[in-house]
Amino acid sequence: MMHLNKALLLVAVLGLAACNNPNRYGHGGADGYGANGANGAGGISSAGLGDASNPRSIAYFNQAVGNTVHFLVDQSTLTPEAQQILLTQSQWLNQNREYAILIEGNSDERGTREYNIALGARRAQAVQEFLSAHGVAANRMRTISYGKERPIATCDDESCWSQNRRAVTVLSQGQS
Repeated sequence: MMHLNKALLLVAVLGLAACNNPNRYGHGGADGYGANGANGAGGISSAGLGDASNPRSIAYFNQAVGNTVHFLVDQSTLTPEAQQILLTQSQWLNQNREYAILIEGNSDERGTREYNIALGARRAQAVQEFLSAHGVAANRMRTISYGKERPIATCDDESCWSQNRRAVTVLSQGQS
């Protein structure tokens, strides 16, 4: 009986430890890119993304062109700053047609999970529509919403919330 109690306690401890492993999906998150998509920010290495000095590489796109646009609270409307970044993205993407595009919509932590998933989807859709209107082929693009599930900044303050209200353009080699 004593061994059974110890075994159950051990299983419970291991189970709880597994629930609190922030790196359980590898480096940074479920897709290997963490909360930042493939943008290489937040200390994530840009290995495998090419040389940032090569104007045709993913690393160059992420760093020089910019892969992230931000939104105002509860909005999916593109700000003038976001439109400028997306215009630059569309020009680069039209010159580098070998890349498939995943647009990740995100929100801050406030609101319900369902609301934030829908808001992230609207943000990703707004980016996709803008890029499409500027010549990027729709068959190259997919969208996904992570809602509030992938914050890049965590604090109970506008300085963090504003960083999490975003859409990230993630590139991969080859047409989707």
